[in-house]
Amino acid sequence: MASEDVKTSESAVSTIVNLAEEAKLAREGVKSPSYAILSICKSLVAGGVAGGVSRTAVAPLERLKILLQVQNPHSIKYNGTIQGLKYIWRTEGFRGLFKGNGTNCARIVPNSAVKFFSYEEASKGILYLYQQQTGNEDAQLTPFLRLGAGACAGIIAMSATYPMDMVRGRLTVQTEGSPYQYRGMFHALSTVLRQEGPRALYKGWLPSVIGVVPYVGLNFAVYESLKDWLIKSRPFGLVEDSELSVTTRLACGAAAGTVGQTVAYPLDVIRRRMQMVGWKDAASVVTGDGRNKASLEYTGMIDAFRKTVRHEGVGALYKGLVPNSVKVVPSIAIAFVTYEVVKDILGVEIRISD
Repeated sequence: MASEDVKTSESAVSTIVNLAEEAKLAREGVKSPSYAILSICKSLVAGGVAGGVSRTAVAPLERLKILLQVQNPHSIKYNGTIQGLKYIWRTEGFRGLFKGNGTNCARIVPNSAVKFFSYEEASKGILYLYQQQTGNEDAQLTPFLRLGAGACAGIIAMSATYPMDMVRGRLTVQTEGSPYQYRGMFHALSTVLRQEGPRALYKGWLPSVIGVVPYVGLNFAVYESLKDWLIKSRPFGLVEDSELSVTTRLACGAAAGTVGQTVAYPLDVIRRRMQMVGWKDAASVVTGDGRNKASLEYTGMIDAFRKTVRHEGVGALYKGLVPNSVKVVPSIAIAFVTYEVVKDILGVEIRISD
C-alpha cells in the first residue's frame, strides 16, 4: 500500500486497469462461462508471475526501505541507499538482500484473486445503487465509481492477506544478529499467534486502510491528468492519433505512483513501526522514549505519529522514501513486460486500453 502490496511494486493505476479488463472479460464471457473462467485464471497466473518477478527484482530496495523505516535512531546502521545496500551485502551476503521476499511473493496470488472477486462484486453493488439513484437501468459505472470499486477491492484484498504482510515485515527486519529467528512465513505466523495473540497479526492495519484512499485517489487523478495534458498539448511528439504509446503510459504510471506513494508514505512508516510493537527479540527496531533502549509501545496510530515526530522529527515519517521511489519505475516496467510475455505464452487475449 502505501507499500503493499508497489506495493507492490505495482501501481494502483495498473492494478485498476488490469482489474477492469479482467472484469470486461468476465462480462463478455457470459455466453461462454468456461472461456471466461479460463481467461480469468490465466490472467491471475500472468499477474502472479509478473508480480513475483518485479518484486524479486527490486527486493533489495524494498528490504532497505523497511530497515530504514524501523531502525534504531540511536544506533544507525543504514544511512542512505547505496551505503545501506553495501552494509547488507557486507554483513549478510547476497541472500540478505532478499529476506522477506518469498513471503511478499506468496501474497500475490491470493491477494489478486480476492481483489478480482471483490472488484467484481463491488462494481455490481455500486452499479446497482447508481442505477437506482439515477433511475436509468442502462447507466454504466463512471471513472469515479470504478475508482471507488477499486479502492474497496484493494482494502478487502489487503485485509484478507494482511497477516502475511505483517510477518513479512518482521522477516525482512530480522538480521543475522537477531537473538531469535523466524524460520519462515508459517513459523512466524504460528509464533506471533502463540506469543502475542491473533490481534497482533493486524497491527498497523488501520494506517494501511487509511493510506489506500490518498494513494489510489492520487494515482488515478495524476495519471488521468497527465494523460489528458499529453493528448491535448502533444509535447515532444509523444502522442500519435490521440493515443499514448506504451512507454508514455508507463512513464505516466510511474509519475502517478511516485506522487501517490510520497503523499501516503508517512502512513506506511507508521504501519511498519506498529508491526514491530510487541516483538521483544527484534534487533533493529525503533527504541523507546528519549534514550531508553526498551522497545517502544504505541497505544494506536495517533500515538505512533506523535511519538515518532516528538523523538525523531517530521523527517522520520519519510525514512526510506528514496529507495522506495527508486524502485517504482523498474518495478512497473518489469511487471508490465513480464505480464505481457506470460500472457502471450498462455494465450490470454487481453489488451491494456484506456
